[in-house]
Amino acid sequence: MTSDDSQADLAAELARLRQEHRDLDAAIDALHESPAPDLLRLQRLKKRKLQLRDRIAFIEDQITPDIIA
Repeated sequence: MTSDDSQADLAAELARLRQEHRDLDAAIDALHESPAPDLLRLQRLKKRKLQLRDRIAFIEDQITPDIIA
């Protein structure tokens, strides 16, 4: 696998994760708006969202490594 292939794979995964993160945002907002929100489901969705955020940050670091000046 070339570096370009791995960069493209990372970019594709990043786009997928960002979309899932947005979808979770919408699901969490909808649950908050419901008359009797399922608190356990809400907690699980928020936990998954945090995991996605961490994974997104990791992939962004892989794509754009820190440049020491």
